[in-house]
Amino acid sequence: MSSFTVDAILFDMDGTLIDSTPGVLKAWKLFAADYDLDAVQVAHEAHGRRLYDTLREFCHLHEEEKLQSEIVRFEQAVIDGGPVVLPGALTLLEQIGAGSPESGAGWTIVTSATSLYTRRALPQCGVPLPPMGLVTSDDVASGKPHPAPYLAGARRLGADPTRCLVIEDAPSGLLSGRAAGCKTIAVCTSHTKEKILQSGAAPDFIVKDLTSITARWIGEVLEVSVSPHDG
Repeated sequence: MSSFTVDAILFDMDGTLIDSTPGVLKAWKLFAADYDLDAVQVAHEAHGRRLYDTLREFCHLHEEEKLQSEIVRFEQAVIDGGPVVLPGALTLLEQIGAGSPESGAGWTIVTSATSLYTRRALPQCGVPLPPMGLVTSDDVASGKPHPAPYLAGARRLGADPTRCLVIEDAPSGLLSGRAAGCKTIAVCTSHTKEKILQSGAAPDFIVKDLTSITARWIGEVLEVSVSPHDG
């Protein structure tokens, strides 16, 4: 068990707080038929990145109106697939919310999904919206692995990025958090420990899932305790 303190925690959403894998695969299979893609391969390569960027790259969608309509169609397929909350997510959020010096401040969500999708998926999974607001793909010009998303997350909370913890499942998100100057924890919910190590994302810790992380307020800082993934 390792412990350290931070001022705020920045969570990824898909693959970290909620699992939308069945819906994502369903959506890519739907698009594979229309755009001659290998659904499984594209789903793997696109994970953690903005849908805006991946549809442009893999489906060669460059006309803005068509691209936006396809984003809506894709995200509807994901919602139809039934995202669910991941183990440990609600408990960890409850721990952060308990004793917070500013009525729930200290955490937010930084996602590659759109605001429309995010505000539908979180309530469907029983995950509360961050009290200080969140960062979606609509809020940044450059998506993960660029540092812009996590820098925006720290800014939203009024926190120094070097005093923030990023919790992510995807190498692109871990790279984004690291580039922003944050401490990073990888959860092995979508990638194995070996894959994360091979990715070059170099997280500070690798854990099985959010059940391996606890948090409590000590004054105005969060003490985070981590049980590293041994497997």
